Amino acid sequence: MSTTRRRLLAAAAATPFAAPWIAGTARAETKQLKISHQFPGGTIDSGDFRDQLCRRFAAELAKRTNGALTAEVYPNSSLVKTVAQYSAIRRGALDMTLYPLNYAGGEVSEYNIGFMPGVISSYDQAYAWKKAAIGKRLTALMAEKGAICVTWLWQAGGTACREAKPIVRPRAERLLEAERRMAQDLEVERLANEAYEHYRAHAKSLTTGRNKGFFFIFEPLLMSKLVFDSLPKEQQTAIMEIGLAMEKFGMERAKADDEEVVKVYAKRDIKAYDIDQAQADKWKAVARDTCWKDYAEKSASNAEFLKLSQEVAAA
Repeated sequence: MSTTRRRLLAAAAATPFAAPWIAGTARAETKQLKISHQFPGGTIDSGDFRDQLCRRFAAELAKRTNGALTAEVYPNSSLVKTVAQYSAIRRGALDMTLYPLNYAGGEVSEYNIGFMPGVISSYDQAYAWKKAAIGKRLTALMAEKGAICVTWLWQAGGTACREAKPIVRPRAERLLEAERRMAQDLEVERLANEAYEHYRAHAKSLTTGRNKGFFFIFEPLLMSKLVFDSLPKEQQTAIMEIGLAMEKFGMERAKADDEEVVKVYAKRDIKAYDIDQAQADKWKAVARDTCWKDYAEKSASNAEFLKLSQEVAAA
């Protein structure tokens, strides 16, 4: 066999391995997203429901894209510190986060509307924001600041009290002032954990948000706009459609959590109390002259957000 013939045969044999796309055997390019959040880790079916939501999103994303786009969940702020997660997605250093938006209130003051006492009194009112003018304005602002809102998620706030008499109506303006400061504090994670452990150990009564509430927390699943814009159109569509589908799960589980916390406190013989709309309105009246005023005075944009929130409340 001539040297030339041997070379031709060797080249032919090597071709499928050197250039697999010629034979149609190329593997599709894959990408893995990182989803960070501050909440305890678990599984897709157990543990903190916000962690479950992220894991369900990741599982559905892999299924929907046939493995071309996957996601890994990092709970307990194990990848990025809690407050820093928002800055990280704005820069594209982090792909996604399930994040209480008011934590970024120091960077974007308008975001504090998502933890403002008195602006929302029920889950129905909270989720009505999405299709209302305030929701469209908030979604646009998030995009402008570098974040895509993938899933809307709200959770009712509750109050544990060291006295047997529950907090169902405002006793003093200082409580609402404390709420405002917590929303803007850059050490939110530390304060929240310390407060939770302290009140769980010393509480003698619990006020829930399962009927009506005087504050709700906006905790959306966000994605870096830089990362989102870099993906193919079909993957962008998959992300948004899966995110929308997660909202039902999120709302149902948030309500279930409101019931579960009552059971937890009941085991320690701590009575739970609900508030009604009339009591929620009293909180709203106090908030209007305290933290609402402070928020609106920061900028015309803040004042507009507050105005839009009350259009939903009046509907």
